[in-house]
Amino acid sequence: MAEIIQRDGTWAFDGTTIRITPGLHRSVALLRQTYGEISVPLTAVSGVAYEPERRRGRLRLTLREAADPLLQATGGRLPDAADPYRLAVDADGSGVAEYVAEEIRRALLLEQLPEGPADTYLVPGPAVPLSVRSSDGMVSFDGSRVRIDWSDTSDRVKRATGPRVIALGDLDGVDWVPNSGYEDGVLRFVLKDSAYAKLPPEKDPYALDLWGNARKDLLTALVAAAVTARLPHPSTPRDPAALAPPHRTDHDTLLRRLRELGDLRRQGVLTEDEFATTKRVVLRDFR
Repeated sequence: MAEIIQRDGTWAFDGTTIRITPGLHRSVALLRQTYGEISVPLTAVSGVAYEPERRRGRLRLTLREAADPLLQATGGRLPDAADPYRLAVDADGSGVAEYVAEEIRRALLLEQLPEGPADTYLVPGPAVPLSVRSSDGMVSFDGSRVRIDWSDTSDRVKRATGPRVIALGDLDGVDWVPNSGYEDGVLRFVLKDSAYAKLPPEKDPYALDLWGNARKDLLTALVAAAVTARLPHPSTPRDPAALAPPHRTDHDTLLRRLRELGDLRRQGVLTEDEFATTKRVVLRDFR
């Protein structure tokens, strides 16, 4: 067993699995503490490195592409401190950190594991049910449905339309961008064949506009990861019919999208200019 225990957390490697446990100190990111312990099989790992610095070093675990739903959902946008595959190491722990990294590297070499993208998620992702309160409202996921309950500060139209319940089967994907403190973030649930995705986050009834406490809003990444883990893996072949561009004969789909836009205009979600712009985009897609 190779193990390193730091204030930032603990890594323990038994030859086949790296068990990552976040520390309890207040300096540890809320996202990591909320996510909890992660068990990473060696088959999900592509590399490991220890990066020494003057006062503190860092252990970094690199996972294979598409092996982890959290990394897939966040697309490399997680702040460094919130990355669960990073461990801050005090100067007096550098020797142990180098030993742990070397043990993982030796196991990767001996096992001759594949280096390319994974064809399935090898890390299960956050457990469900899961609920997170963000600046725009509460988002919950039970493994089959997403529910959004708007906050008092949400856009008036979002509040007027009431809670949103989205079946997993109706989702085409999840878009997540963190609140940086300078720019708003977003957690957007992309529905199949919907015009809503063309709206700005503050007006999209299927998106949470992340503009408040960045530390707490980061927790929405866990919801994005839990949903992503249950959607088709990126390696799954897509239905060619679903990938084909819409044709002029798809009148029902076109009319449904135009009705959606008309409803949004009547509800006050879209201004006349926004309605005209979005309508042009929809019509262009059907040419």
